[in-house]
Amino acid sequence: MDGTGAVTRLNKVARSVLGGVLKGRAPEWLAEARHVSAAGPVPARADRALPEPVAHGPIGDRFFAAHAVPDASPADASRGHSAGTVWWLSDITESRRLARELAAERERTSFLADASSQLLASLNLERCMEVTARLAARRLADAALVIAPGSGRSHPVAYCGPDGEVEHQMLRVDPAEVPGLAEAMRGFPPVPSRWIDPAAAPAWVAREDLGELTAVVVTALPGHGFPAGALVLLRRGGRRAFSEGEELVTRQFAARAGAAMSAARVYAEQASITDTLMRELLPPRPAELPDAELAARYRPSGDGERVGGDFYDLYPAADDPAAAPESLVVLGDVCGKGLEAAVLTGKIRNTLHALVPLSGDHQRVLELLNGTLLSGHSTLFVTLVLASLRREGERLRLRLTSAGHTAPLIVRAGGEIESADTRGSLIGVLDDITSTTATVLLDPGDTCLLYTDGITEAVGGPLGDEMFGDDRLREELRGCGGMPPEALVERVHMLAAEWVGSGVHDDMAVVAVTAPRRFRTSAAEDREPGRFTT
Repeated sequence: MDGTGAVTRLNKVARSVLGGVLKGRAPEWLAEARHVSAAGPVPARADRALPEPVAHGPIGDRFFAAHAVPDASPADASRGHSAGTVWWLSDITESRRLARELAAERERTSFLADASSQLLASLNLERCMEVTARLAARRLADAALVIAPGSGRSHPVAYCGPDGEVEHQMLRVDPAEVPGLAEAMRGFPPVPSRWIDPAAAPAWVAREDLGELTAVVVTALPGHGFPAGALVLLRRGGRRAFSEGEELVTRQFAARAGAAMSAARVYAEQASITDTLMRELLPPRPAELPDAELAARYRPSGDGERVGGDFYDLYPAADDPAAAPESLVVLGDVCGKGLEAAVLTGKIRNTLHALVPLSGDHQRVLELLNGTLLSGHSTLFVTLVLASLRREGERLRLRLTSAGHTAPLIVRAGGEIESADTRGSLIGVLDDITSTTATVLLDPGDTCLLYTDGITEAVGGPLGDEMFGDDRLREELRGCGGMPPEALVERVHMLAAEWVGSGVHDDMAVVAVTAPRRFRTSAAEDREPGRFTT
């Protein structure tokens, strides 16, 4: 090619491929490239025979890279041609197509990876719907709606418009209004994406803020065993319809979004069931008892746990004296930890609740509970303390029965510590059990303390290897005489927690039953331990 852009010579290959297209003159992009080549050719790399290309452009329906080499042929000068440039053209049409496809694939892969990361970051269904709608509106369309299965005709809908803001609504949706939506919501059998006429879309789909729509497509969001919902993509004025590659990435994105929404729905349902069951296993709030002041405290062995093997229950006296004339307090410790112990705890508590009308006979209650546990499949056992209480004049009368459990301690208002004389067999081990019931009278300000071995067997101390122990507990309680029950249970828990420090501990449960001081005629009145005089 000479300095004017005229083609002066073509080799055989160029003539056969480009002769009919060039018609004696180089294309404009190649003619302009001669100014670049005038500065001298770009040196060739060590791995190339030709210098680096200085221009790229189309010739006909093909795309070429142009390599410039100065034309020093004396034959041209003898024919009167001015010195020009020899251009070696490389057909890069296919390589450009492959490069575009590779870039598009990389972009799709990056988008899907980012989508997976964001979708898997939460197990909240509303959050998953929000992420799905926002990503779809940002990368696949101008706006997007995510419709999840609902109750009746009310469906949760997340809408993201061109502004990127997501709006959550509960809409009365009739899937039959949108072609393909009913099939997508059913999810089985798998259905392909469905194109619909934008003019036929209802107002809740074709929203006013979008203007004129040019493309609407409905895609199913497949879940795990059941449909997760549907995705509606919307494109507006001037944007072309979805290409085959875009439809493919839409299906891949929908599969990821559906899986995330399905997992979030399963998690939400399981969390709801767990929460419902957990409420039945949680220790009750201390009830108002007509004849006593009462406080309780429970601390599971694990910081992240809410229930365990220790438990307590409170059953106020019934209005009908023939049914349950006494209030009943139960403290128990299931052998074991974790879920199995918590399940057995729930079974024991339900059984005891049914046996409350028989609480006048502690031995009978324990025998029936023992038979229930032996008939089950669990190999765990339980220790219990039953405390029936009623007012007798100005005193509080307690009947205490231990079933393999540490005997309750009586903390007198003056600081004296007594141990209730009760003992009995473990529950859930032997066919026949025995028990001894102790009767204790509490004067106003006296407290009966029920506790599990998580308190006395707490391991810690200065060297971290010593149990808190019964003797240390008794010694500490001597300074707690006359303390309100709330303060007493808090004090016992604090002592055990300080002793353990950051070490591992068992479940801890403490219940304090106190005779109200309002029954006393004088706060300064002296009395003998265990007696009340007027």
